[in-house]
Amino acid sequence: MSKTISPIISEFDTDEQAAHHDGWFKAQVAASIEDDQPCLPHDQVMAELEAIISEAEQQQRKSA
Repeated sequence: MSKTISPIISEFDTDEQAAHHDGWFKAQVAASIEDDQPCLPHDQVMAELEAIISEAEQQQRKSA
């Protein structure tokens, strides 16, 4: 059974925590927008992640 999360109830204990997270998140978005590095195609990123996952799975099988 999965827990339903209400959009009305904050995941933060205080307004200060929520404001801090909001500021951090906005700074991360702004830094990403201002970044000059070329974007990577989705397919390339997914292929690289699949290779990392496959390698980790192989290592786990070897050590089991």
